[in-house]
This record gives sequence, C-alpha cells and structure tokens, in this order.
Amino acid sequence: MPANLTPQYIDAEKKLRTAKTPQEKIEILEEMLALIPKHKGTEKLQAQHKSKLSKLKEEIAKQPSVKHGLSHIIPKQGAGQVIVIGTPNTGKSMLIKSLTGAEPEVGDYPFTTHVPAPYMMKFENVRVQLIDLPPLTSDIMESWQVELIKVADAALIVVDLSNAESPSLLESLIAKLKEKRVEFAAEDYVPPEEGPGPPQFKKRTLLVANKKDLDAGGDHLETLKFFYEGQLAILPVSSLLGEGLEELKKRIFSILHVIRVYSKAPGKKPDHNEPFVLKRGSTVIDMARAVHKDFAEKLAYARLWRGEEYTGQMINRDFILEDEDICELHL
Repeated sequence: MPANLTPQYIDAEKKLRTAKTPQEKIEILEEMLALIPKHKGTEKLQAQHKSKLSKLKEEIAKQPSVKHGLSHIIPKQGAGQVIVIGTPNTGKSMLIKSLTGAEPEVGDYPFTTHVPAPYMMKFENVRVQLIDLPPLTSDIMESWQVELIKVADAALIVVDLSNAESPSLLESLIAKLKEKRVEFAAEDYVPPEEGPGPPQFKKRTLLVANKKDLDAGGDHLETLKFFYEGQLAILPVSSLLGEGLEELKKRIFSILHVIRVYSKAPGKKPDHNEPFVLKRGSTVIDMARAVHKDFAEKLAYARLWRGEEYTGQMINRDFILEDEDICELHL
C-alpha cells in the first residue's frame, strides 16, 4: 500500500536531515509522527520513527547533569554556529541586528546583552547561527561563557574603532581566554589530530573592526592592523551604515569550512533551495549518507555537474566534492 506522504511531512523529513542535536531531532520526529498518514502502508515507517525517538530520549537521559553554576546550552542550527564576542560597547548587538534583521536589545551603555541569544543570518541559500554572547572582559568572564565559545564552530571578535583603547582591551581578553585553553586562529586553520593531554580549543576567527564611520582618519584601524594583521583577518565595517556587511557574510560562511551540495534525481533539475551542508573535504559517500543511510549502503556510483569541468560524468564514492556541486546518486 502506498504511503501517500503529505508535502508537510516531506518538508519535516528535509529538516531532519540537517538537524544536529538530539533535542532538535526529537522535536522534528514528533512532528513527523503527527503528520504521517495513519494506515497499514505507513506502519513500518511509524515504528522506525518511534524507535529513533526512544533512542534519542535515552541518549539525552544519559547525559550528565551539571549541578553547580549557571549553564546555557544553545543547540546548533543551520550551516554552523558562530559565537560573537566583544568587550562592552563594541556594537555587537547592532552588528547582529544588521546581519540578521532580528531585534536584539541595543543600547549605548555597557552590558546591554545579559544572556546569550541565538539569531539566524541568511547567506544565499543557507542560514548561519550567530550567538550574541554577553560582553567579556579579563575581569568579567563566567565559566558558561567560556564553554559556549569552546563548542562553537567559529568566532567573531568585535572591536570598537572609535575607542583608542580597543587593542589593549582585546589583548587582555585574548590572554585571559588563553588561560582557559581557548585560542583564536586564522581562517585557514585546520585542527590537528587529537594528541595526549587536555584538548586546546582553537577557533577559526574573524576580527570585526566595527564603527569604521567613527574612525574618520583610519588611525585606530591602522593601530589594530599593526598588532593583529597576520594573525587574524581584520574586516572594517559599520553596522550603523551597513558598510562591509555583505563581505562579512561571505567570510562568516567561509570560516565554517563547509560546502553546499545539491542532490539531483535522474532526468530532473536540482533543487538549489535545499542544499546538503557538508564539511569541506566530504566525499560522494558522505553526501549519500546525508541523504539517507540506505543510500550509502547501496550506492553504486554518482554523476557530477560542476561548471564546465564536469557535466554529468560518472564519479566514484571516494570523489571529493566542492561547494555548489550537483550530485546525482545511483543505487
């Protein structure tokens, strides 16, 4: 008997493919169970979903609970999670507002942001999660703030170009975080294989020089470059005037080191609105696994479209994919 799945169910199934946390997967699976037509043809599918739900709930139940201190857990969403860091009054919240169109609390006084807040930034056909972290200083730094930085995929450090003290404030902040095993790296940094000893949390980072409209002569920008150029990429922007923000969006997507791959059914056009987001260096078999585990097990070969270089040629399962490749899987 055919399943006769609804468009709403198929949309929820697509969301499940990109879900990254157990809690997010649980919510989507519960939505799918509510949407699935209830008849004999879907009994096996319903049972599979219920089994997955049970395993995910057991996984969450086994996670150790923190019995001391304040904790903030923000599930990852979209193409990646980028933590936005800054000392007081750098204009972090205004920057996030300009990048996302959201409405975080914005004020011209220190510590406007009290708790971490997630916002989604649209870049072309994907979304990137930005986490607005409460301001940090070398003296004011909670352990949960450090933990949020450790688990993020990448970081933005926002500095205020209207403040001549920004380089020294930044130096103190970086030194304090280094004591807590958090370091900031250039855009092309690739973490090594884990070795002995406690892990180091090194994050690919962009240094966002905000309020360029208040640095008329560019002197403060030159000072910042003197200390940090060569270590971190420096992007001067004005969140108030919108200057430099499109380039910043491109660079934010770039530091995540992910690619977008489009799935194509034989004889049909690819859907460019729903890319699969994979780690840079992923292969055809990784793509197949992202589509469905059965595809990975049964994959025979694939065909690839990439500009003028590949126009439907056959490729094997170990072929390395690039951003915006179109891949047709054959089982």
